[in-house]
Amino acid sequence: MPKLILTYLLFAFTFVISAQNKNTENELETLENLEQAETYLKKKASKKNKLIIFNEEKHKTILAKKLFKASVGSTEKTENEFEKIYYKVVEKTKTTYYRVAYIYLDGNRSNLKTINNYRESLINKYNNSSPFDFLAKRHSMAKNATRGGDSGWFSLNNNNSAFETLIINDKHDVNTVFSLDIPSESGYYVVLKTHEPKNISEIKVLKIVEPRD
Repeated sequence: MPKLILTYLLFAFTFVISAQNKNTENELETLENLEQAETYLKKKASKKNKLIIFNEEKHKTILAKKLFKASVGSTEKTENEFEKIYYKVVEKTKTTYYRVAYIYLDGNRSNLKTINNYRESLINKYNNSSPFDFLAKRHSMAKNATRGGDSGWFSLNNNNSAFETLIINDKHDVNTVFSLDIPSESGYYVVLKTHEPKNISEIKVLKIVEPRD
């Protein structure tokens, strides 16, 4: 009898999980836009369920490439030993990104005359064939000095720093070196414009995780 009960409970659990997964697939099919996806996410409250932004420049996994090729509204499903994971593409956009390299000098450590002389010396070294990344690694006071001063790609958003905002509005040509001052933050820079602004594809993907039956 106990064995029979255990078998029944196992069958019932498997049936419930299977029905739950099928219901999830049906529910995902009804979602037509980002607002509906966000509402559904609140309904499916879980740390594993989330809205993810994939950036075509940053995300190069097999899954990401497959999602970029998929149409808005389509769903990809993956499985592991314990879970089924659904990825529904809910929005596709193109966002303009910017990228430079820079050497940061802290105005709290030197006066402006000293800083300007120092920057002029760095620009002269660059113009005389010293690689910019080498100069940044040796002279920049920013954390990204180890990356040769590379800013990485960044876009216009509500959290832009004063430096990023100035770069976004800058009109210099690629490979031009110039000085940039932010006196309110005691920040003084030597900037190399390394890239033209670039429109990069992004997708917003709803990720839903369910137990595997």
